[in-house]
Amino acid sequence: MDSFILFSCIILIASILQTSTGFGFSIMATPFLLLMFGPREAIQINLILSLVISCALIMKIRHDIDTGIMKKFIIGSLVGLPAGITIFSMIDMTLLKLGVSILILVLTTLLILNFRISRTDNRDFAVGGLSGVFTTSIGMPGPPILLYFSGTDTTKEKLRATTLAFYLFIYFVSLIIQVIFAGTSGEIWISGLMGLPLVIIGLIAGQLLFRRINQKLFRLLTYVLLFFTGAYLLIQQL
Repeated sequence: MDSFILFSCIILIASILQTSTGFGFSIMATPFLLLMFGPREAIQINLILSLVISCALIMKIRHDIDTGIMKKFIIGSLVGLPAGITIFSMIDMTLLKLGVSILILVLTTLLILNFRISRTDNRDFAVGGLSGVFTTSIGMPGPPILLYFSGTDTTKEKLRATTLAFYLFIYFVSLIIQVIFAGTSGEIWISGLMGLPLVIIGLIAGQLLFRRINQKLFRLLTYVLLFFTGAYLLIQQL
């Protein structure tokens, strides 16, 4: 019973964040799901529910999508996705999560110190590639894109819409790759179905919250989520 309550809280809060910001589900849910499930189960549950959220929102926010950046992210991810599943299959997950946590903390600190980066085509492709690696290896495509968009002062509307549109592609492909190369189980799909009602509630609450978040608060929330993710992953490995 306690595990079900914890699972419900994780999925509900993460769904609200994903809907209101465009990036919160994986960042919030994955570290906690890794406490409750094995790496394969946690990653695939995250991919299933994140895909549902992206499908539910895409038509409503499609006019805010930056299609030029999104296409470059997709092209870059085609290289990163197979690299990520290779890492998942071959490298110790503790070492992988330790490296990711340190990278997120360093880059988040740079953003807090007002570090800014200009967009280029090569950087767009590289960020898409890194996101692909992160998705199939640890189920978290958000940090590279979130750090990149925050460093380039992208508006919250464009950030949310473009990341959700990109996630629609990358979550679908990543789930297929995970199932083919890592296998799946009935527990994963049952847990995904159990999370669907909570995702629906999160979709409604997140839409209401998005209207009340200004750009300054949105950026602050971005930094808090990134720092939390990096710190939590790091503490897990110590």
